[in-house]
Amino acid sequence: MNTLFSRTHVGPFELSHRIVLAPLTRMRTGQGNVPGDLMVEYYTQRASEGGLLISDATAVSPLGIAYVDAPGIYTDAQVKGWRRVTDAVHAKGARIFLQMWHAGRQAHPANTGGVTPVAPSALRSLEHAAIRDANGNVAEAELIVPRELEIDEIAGIVEQFRRSAVLAKEAGFDGVELHGANGYLFEQFLLDGTNHRTDAYGGPTDNRARFLFETLDAVVAVWGPGRVALRLSPSGTYGTMSDSDPHATFGYVAERLNSYDLAYLHIIEPRIRGIVEQETSESDVTSKDMRRFYNGTIIAAGGFTGESAGQIVADGHADLVAFGRMFISNPDLPERLRTGKPLTRYDRSTFYGGDARGYTDYAFHAETEAA
Repeated sequence: MNTLFSRTHVGPFELSHRIVLAPLTRMRTGQGNVPGDLMVEYYTQRASEGGLLISDATAVSPLGIAYVDAPGIYTDAQVKGWRRVTDAVHAKGARIFLQMWHAGRQAHPANTGGVTPVAPSALRSLEHAAIRDANGNVAEAELIVPRELEIDEIAGIVEQFRRSAVLAKEAGFDGVELHGANGYLFEQFLLDGTNHRTDAYGGPTDNRARFLFETLDAVVAVWGPGRVALRLSPSGTYGTMSDSDPHATFGYVAERLNSYDLAYLHIIEPRIRGIVEQETSESDVTSKDMRRFYNGTIIAAGGFTGESAGQIVADGHADLVAFGRMFISNPDLPERLRTGKPLTRYDRSTFYGGDARGYTDYAFHAETEAA
């Protein structure tokens, strides 16, 4: 496990360890999808000297929000809220990237002001959205058939990402990560199971990847080299996603990414498919597979233990490892893994929405020893 505590770089930033806070949807914003005191405390708790945090998935427009109380990055109030988070993280000596996101067909009218969600094709996801019901409680709702984007609308969404990249700079982030995983808009364009278009954004792989790379170009133009990243889930099925040849599709994307000086490529391992852990098969696409195509820094994510995380780094299949669920319940996770201290089990019922319970009330190990 010592490999997790060797120094490394992400873009221009030197890190003292290779344990990353994964981007996690926690649904804890306040009015207007603005980060507040609770989120400031949450990220501050998980910041460590020389560590890297990745934010909640953060919508680039009101139409991009998939879950009630998820954060945004399209208003001045949201920028100010996020600035409080980044200032607190930097005060602890850590770095933080903003994950930028558009839900596409995974959005629900209850979260978009009644507007019908958009997608590359008018195909419904069989997942459920998290909305607020008539009693003000978080509830599940079936998704609806989205509206197929007109070709001249796509440039407008690229512009939303570009503008949000500018706002992320104003909010004090160290870089941005495009959320190209888990069945959201980039992946909806990329996979042939959800993209049935016959124009320049559909059909062959290079056409289906066009929206992703146009957005990457726009965001890199804002941030420059080493400050933009991309997350992919090559074996993901969450969001009713499918592709006829994921090895070819994601190999094409990974190889083409070599012409970009990205901060990192973030790969969700096949054992995690959205929010569900499943068995893997030989047909799955892993970080090891992507390493054959991509020459830059790779972050692997998906159900790792300290031992398996150290092993994938030692094997050279990834450079850093992102932890989600265990970082939720262990705010001092890097120190616990470094010293071999026992880990606190998470409470899945508190993952999405609510208050401090299951969010900022998990104890540091030093506190449990002193009790």
